[in-house]
Amino acid sequence: MSDTVFALATAPGRAAVAILRLSGPATGQALAALAGGSPPPRRAVLRQLTWRGELIDRALVLWFPGAGSYTGEDAAELHLHGGAAVVAAATEALLELGLKPAEPGEFTRRAFQNGKLDLTQAEAVADLVDAETTAQRKQALDQLDGALARRYEAWRAALLDALALVEAEIDFPDEGLPGELAGRARPTIERLVAEIDAALAEGERGERVREGWRVAVIGAPNAGKSSLFNALVGRDAAIVTPIAGTTRDVIEAPLILAGYRVLLADTAGVRESGDVVEAEGVRRAHAWAERAALRLWVVDASADDETWREAAELLRPGDLCLLNKADLPTGAAAAAAERLALERGVEVLRLSAASEQDATMLRNVVETRAVAALSGAEFPAVTRARHRARLSEAREHLARAGVSLTIAAELAGEDLRLAARALAQVSGRIDPEDVLDVVFASFCIGK
Repeated sequence: MSDTVFALATAPGRAAVAILRLSGPATGQALAALAGGSPPPRRAVLRQLTWRGELIDRALVLWFPGAGSYTGEDAAELHLHGGAAVVAAATEALLELGLKPAEPGEFTRRAFQNGKLDLTQAEAVADLVDAETTAQRKQALDQLDGALARRYEAWRAALLDALALVEAEIDFPDEGLPGELAGRARPTIERLVAEIDAALAEGERGERVREGWRVAVIGAPNAGKSSLFNALVGRDAAIVTPIAGTTRDVIEAPLILAGYRVLLADTAGVRESGDVVEAEGVRRAHAWAERAALRLWVVDASADDETWREAAELLRPGDLCLLNKADLPTGAAAAAAERLALERGVEVLRLSAASEQDATMLRNVVETRAVAALSGAEFPAVTRARHRARLSEAREHLARAGVSLTIAAELAGEDLRLAARALAQVSGRIDPEDVLDVVFASFCIGK
């Protein structure tokens, strides 16, 4: 890249310090114009920044020449006082010097294109910036350290070994090589298919650590969903009234449980409705519940009617049935809902949303479920939907190659090449621009 770019690496607004990052071939010239020259590499030096005879600020200046920088090209940092006027003056000077404002993720994109990071490590930088929990931080740091890249590269290396055997049989049939060379690739192909199947089966774990483990509170109107939701999040996030159908949209609130991010959602009461707004709320409740990892089915245990049955259609084995309002006389709904829950493999808890002790108990149960779902001994092979798509593609080609070995080695060889290409796209060894645009679009300015 021939342009030299700059961006504010700290949050905008009034602050003690504001850091401007520069990267590109004209970085040294910019330092010469503003600070009288470049300081010794990787040392913070106090310099007066001036432009057109006017003092901009007294700032710390750091210089990172060439291959030793984050981006792999000449780079610098200006540690300014954080006032808006100071930042504006420095920005104006850099623009007049011909530097361009950086696009989101441009510094990390340059690091990738200059071989400082692979694509999975670049994604880890964004994840680390966005990390809100201990688990997100650890997963991002492991990925930044190359754990994901090493796993994919090991698969790719094994795949290339298998491809070498197949191509040797294709290209040198009369060279006295051992017979059935292509057949010797079969154990490797079968092992890779099995390992990728296992990685895909547990792959949601990495994505859910990044995005949050989704828990939906579902049930009939007036079952006490919003009261339980408020008790779990510890504040009045949802409106609670005696009027059925008060909640008409999905209300989300994040929780941090045992170092994991849990996204809890209060949903509209599930029932048939002629009200257009309420019907849309019910549709959204269905959609959110279907995508959730856990559904908390709230049943009014004091009721005698069967309004609870419609929400029961959203249940899956492993969900929780919460027989709410246990502080009131028990109605017919409690026993009937409990029987249905046990038939469907759903655990039953009796509680009252009005009880702090019960709310703590429920929070602990949800925390235990989240830890069981998200913790694992191995680093996950999938932390983004992009990884899942490429891994699925590689698995499909490998499976076809296994079948083709008995038909035509040429067909097997082509599928092995396509599988290797799919794995290479995860780390960015093959880097079509559309893939890079998707990856770096979510980065913040200055990173």
